Parts: sequence; structure tokens; C-alpha cells
Amino acid sequence: MAAGSAKPFGGTIGKTVAGSKPWWPQAAKPPQGAPNILVVLFDDVGFSDFGCYGSPIRTQTIDKLAAEGLRYSGFHTTAMCSTTRAALLTGRNHHSVGVGCLANFDSGYPGYRGKIAREAGTLAEMLRPHGYRNYMVGKWHVTPLTESGATGPFDGWPLGRGFDRFYGFLDAETDQFAPELVSDNAHIDPPGTFADGYHLTSDLIDRSIRFIADHIADRPDLPWLTWVALGACHAPHQAPIDIIKSYDAKFAHGWDVEREQRMARQKAMGIVPQETRLPARNDGVKAWEEHSDDEKRVFTRLQAAFAGMLDHADQHLARLIGFLDTAGVRDNTLILVLSDNGASQEGGPLGFVNAMGPYNFRPEPMAEKLRRIDDIGGPDSHSNFPHGWAMASNTPLRRYKQNTHGGGIRDPFVMTWPRKIAAKGEVRHQFVHACDLTPTLLDLIGIAPPAEIGGVAQMPLEGESFARSVSDASAPSKSSPQYFEMFGHRGIWQDGWKAVSFHPSGTPFENDKWELFHLAQDFSETEDLAAKEPERLEAMIRLWWREAEQHNVLPLDDRFGPRFAENAARFHGARNKFTFHAGMGHVPTDVAPDVRSRSYSIEAHVEIGEGGAEGVLIAHGDATSGYSLYIKDGLLVHDLNIGSGHKIVTSNRKVPSGVHRLGVHVERLVRKEPPAKGSRTGVTAYTLLIDGEAAGGIQTQSAFNNFISWSGLDIGRDRSSPVSHYEAPFEFTGQLLRVAVDMHDDQKLDGEGVGAAEMARQ
Repeated sequence: MAAGSAKPFGGTIGKTVAGSKPWWPQAAKPPQGAPNILVVLFDDVGFSDFGCYGSPIRTQTIDKLAAEGLRYSGFHTTAMCSTTRAALLTGRNHHSVGVGCLANFDSGYPGYRGKIAREAGTLAEMLRPHGYRNYMVGKWHVTPLTESGATGPFDGWPLGRGFDRFYGFLDAETDQFAPELVSDNAHIDPPGTFADGYHLTSDLIDRSIRFIADHIADRPDLPWLTWVALGACHAPHQAPIDIIKSYDAKFAHGWDVEREQRMARQKAMGIVPQETRLPARNDGVKAWEEHSDDEKRVFTRLQAAFAGMLDHADQHLARLIGFLDTAGVRDNTLILVLSDNGASQEGGPLGFVNAMGPYNFRPEPMAEKLRRIDDIGGPDSHSNFPHGWAMASNTPLRRYKQNTHGGGIRDPFVMTWPRKIAAKGEVRHQFVHACDLTPTLLDLIGIAPPAEIGGVAQMPLEGESFARSVSDASAPSKSSPQYFEMFGHRGIWQDGWKAVSFHPSGTPFENDKWELFHLAQDFSETEDLAAKEPERLEAMIRLWWREAEQHNVLPLDDRFGPRFAENAARFHGARNKFTFHAGMGHVPTDVAPDVRSRSYSIEAHVEIGEGGAEGVLIAHGDATSGYSLYIKDGLLVHDLNIGSGHKIVTSNRKVPSGVHRLGVHVERLVRKEPPAKGSRTGVTAYTLLIDGEAAGGIQTQSAFNNFISWSGLDIGRDRSSPVSHYEAPFEFTGQLLRVAVDMHDDQKLDGEGVGAAEMARQ
């Protein structure tokens, strides 16, 4: 961690104002002609992935919107999801509002609380006094996940930040066939399953239509904001298999040919200048032809799953746009379609069919990938594509999400408003940033940002409106410099120039190499001018430090694992016992018992009738990873599911009728010190218990070393994606009184391993 001037736990970031009353005028009237606003925010979609930005992926709906309005070639984000969302929602830089990194941890410093500051009102909070009704659908991920449980606090959830209704998920990702869903302030079951055709994207679009239709029925005189943050195309890449397979032939030529073809289309479309050069492959990416035929087959299908997910989302977006037409509100609806960062590097060099296994030391060799090729994109997969295809997604830009080179921070952005935007199909090349969006929307509507929200004085907006560029292609880019920082990667833009530094984690910041690019003449950052213009570079580096000081970027912190591990330890503290009573609801994974890399016991108190009973006692996770304790065929069973690899122990006798204590004891037998990086933690014994007596067991090297699951915990059932070999929800048919989880104090987490697993989630 680099030194800086920031002080820990400063300001009122993340705090509520006790006793505050609604501050918005109850009878407010919107400005004359105020538009409805529809924001469609994609996840991990690269610069070239929309058809109208050069991709062969079928995005006819988005392409049509672009043909009716504008595309921006200079729209920039913050390199990660939580951070871009914080900037988009507030009109300020992400560090300034307390979300300098992810919502998954709170480092204590003002720029890194993982929660949007109360001094930074959201767009919804700014629109509310002017008569807008605000609806949030899909991914939130700007409040700490340790605050995502049944007791909140809810002040960082959408309804606590200006939205009137919410339907979606709070985490960075979720399974598209069995999502972790929240309605308003309560966790709910998904309304369908994979077996009956359920997919989250379809559900989110259904709910968006419902919110808008209800609004029109009740208050057609008032404008609305509907913020639709899709899970597409964040991993797991999941879509109907027929759509996925339709892309196999399209991508069989590999990522090298694909990059060339995309850039040729981009030049023909005017997205990039004719002189743009294609950078060399990113570090570690081999030429397509250097891979074996088996590898090519797997890589192609993994890319097809990504493409199929985007295609599927576009098809359902067509339903939403069609509804606006049918309802007669399309003409005065300002529609924005954008991505939150570049394509993801979390798939690694070889991609994954199920990423959950390797992060707990269960490898996924190419032979297994090939054997499971038809599972890719399905309900028991957690698929992500390899670096080569992420590189192609970001054509013609360098590097990926997490990085401050163009591949991480330059993204597609489409805008249309039939009543006001006369330009049709034009491209705008101004440099604009995520923090400029809210000021632009307020400018277009004619609303000034409030000085106070809920009794809290507001910090100034830091973004600049780019509303002038909507009607004037020659309008200048923003006048102020724009800094970038993520995990120690840094960058600064000013007047068409960019200085950028890739930071290898764990190395001294002073050793970082800074590059200098004249973006006005070098779109793809291929000609480093650092040696030719050393004075300009030094001036820009000094400017970066001034901006960092001003916006709470300091202290710099490049640690992956320790930040996650420290946050978990801080949240759970000395707590080592959980009691779950019958009748309780779903428990998100970040507030469930942390049984990683430790010994623990689970004990369920049950009553079984003379006819016996079956079903789940406790289950944490889903088909890709987790654990379950259940009764089946009269026997007590524990399943340790590591990346779809099942270690099952079954009791050596049946569970009799009557009142019983049924459980499992998990004991780490070897190595109490932290394991070496990348190694297992030793042997673990799993012993089933019936009324405290051993009833069978196994010893295995498999264990939850770095994570359990991104899906949460239930008792008495396994709600949708089954951890083990039964049909969900497999509800317990006896009487379940309570389940107790007791954890030993021997937890030794490998910070780097935890960090690698957590970054796969972001």
C-alpha cells in the first residue's frame, strides 16, 4: 500500500442521517417536455462487441437504436463494474464517492468504502424532486455485500438511494438460470427454473415492462427513469443452447482473424480513424494457429456462449423497445445503451467451462473442457472465455477490464431520443467519461443538481455535461483532466493526450513504466511517445498525483487477496456460531457462515415421523459449487461439490424416526499454517453424525480453500440450482427445527487464492 494523505474512516461516507424526513416536494411538477429515461447497462461487453461497433454478433435492436441516434467512440469508464456504476449514478468520480474499487470490501479509507457516500446523491435522488418515478432493474453492486442480508442496512440498496422499485440482484454476478433475486428490500425465489425455460434476462425485461406499464396506467403525466442493468455479458456466460451453437461456425477462424475483421468494419463505419493500427496481441495470448484442434473447438464454443448471451439479451431488449412503441412513449424517451467496462480477463488464458473448481484447487484440464463442451452455457456451467477472445472483444484496444489501457476503459455507448436528437446514425468522437453522464442528463432535462439531499449537503458534480455534442459534432471534449486508477493501474487524459501505467501487482509503484499516447492521432495506443516527449509525460504524471490527491484515490493499494480476506475477517469478527431456525429466508453468501479453510460442524435438529423423511437440511451454493446435507432413501448424505466434482459421504445406517440431531463434522487434519501459493491445504475429514455418534465418513484433499459459492444458503430446501444429485428444491418432509453451524478458530486463508477467486466474480 502506497502512502498518501487519506485518513481512515473519514467523513460521513456510508452513514445515514438519523430522523431525516422525505426531502422531496410531494407535488413537484417535472420540467416542460421532460423525457422518460431508459438506461440499458451491459456488463463486461467490449468496445467492438455491438454489431454497430464492428462485431458479427447479432445485435439488431442496438444497431437500430444507433441508426436512429448517436454512437460515441470516446466514451470511457473506470475499468470495473462497481466503480463505473457509482460514477454513472452520481456524476462524480468513483473514488470521490467512496467506491474507488469494489463493493465487496471496505478498506476504511474515504475513497474505498464500497458504498456511495450520502454526500453524493444518485441520479434517481436528483430526479425525484422533479416528479420522476424511478425504477431499478438488474445488477446493483454499489453497496457492501456484507450489507446484503435480511437485516440490511438498506440505506445503500436501490430503494435507499432514490429508486421507487427494485427487481434484480445486489452482487457482481449471478447464475442466469437460478439467480439470487431481490424484490424491493427482500430476497425472493426466482419465478422459474431452467427446466421451464427461465432465464434472468427475459425476467428482467418482463419486470422492466411491468414497471413502465404500471407507471403509465397510474401516472401517465409523470416522467420515469428505468435503469436496466443486465447480467449479460458477465460470466457465467449462459444462454439458450441453440443460439450458442449458431455461433460456432462464425468464430471458427479464431481471434486473430476476428480482430482484423472487426477493425476493418470499424474503419468502414467511421468508429475508428482510417490510420488506426491493430496492436500486437496482449501479453500471454498466443496466435490462434498455435493452439491444438481440441483447444480451438473449446475456445470457439466459449466465445459462442458469450456471443449467444449478448444476442439473447438483444432479442429481449427488442421486446422492451417494442413495448415503448406500443405504449406511445418512445418518441419522448431518451434511450442510452452502454457497457460498464471492457471485456473480462477473468477467464484466464484457457477459459473455463466451470470456473468454480480451479479456484479451490480442482483443475479443469483441456480434456475435461472438451468432454463438457456441450455443457457450456448451460445450467451447471460457469463459463468464461479465454484471454484471446476478450482481446478480440476490445478491438482495437489494448488489455482488458481491470486495466487502465483502452481495453479496460473505452466502451460502446449509444444514445437516441426521437423527439430531440435529429442526428441519425452519426458517430461522436468527443472524449466523455462515465461521471459525465448524470450532468449531461440533467442538462438535457433542464434540472440543476440539488445542494442538499436528505439533510446532507452535496458535493459538487465532478463530471461535465456533453449535451452540446448531441447536436454539434464539432463540440469540444471535456475541458477538465480525467484520471483513472484500478488496482494500482493508473492513467490520466488531458486535451487528447493520455499517460498510462500498467502496474504488476506486488511490485513497487515507483518501478511502474509510464507510457504516453496522443489519442487524437493514435486511437489504439500503439505509439509510445514517452521517450520523445519526456517533459509532457512528467507533467501528466504530476497531474495524475494532483488529481489522485483531490479525489480520494490515495493511498494506492494493489492487493487483491488481502483486501477481500481482511474484509471478511472484519465483518465476521469473533463470531463462530450461526443458528438458522425454520421459517427463515435465503442467506446471501457474503453473510453466510464462512467455512473456508477451517474445521467446522453442522448439526440439524429434526423430528421424523414413522413414515420417514427426506430432503435438504442445509445447502449453500448451486450446481457449480457448494455443499449440502440431506436425507435420501433414509440415509444421511453430505455432498462437497467443488466445481461440479462431488465428494459424497453416505451414512452407514438409516436415520430412524423420532427426534434427532443430524450433522457433519469437518476437520482439517494437516497443516495449520497458510499453504504455499497455489497448493492444497492438506487432508480434510468429513464425518457424518447421528445424535453425536459417527455414522460414516471420508478423507479427501477437496475442501473450500478460497470460496464456497456465489449463490447463497437455505435450510430445509435447495431452492433452484441443486448442489447435489436431487431435483430442486428437494424440501425436507420431516420437521426441521433449527440448524447450527459451529466454526473452529483454525481458519488460515491464502489471500492470493481468495483474491483470484473473488476477481472471477467481479
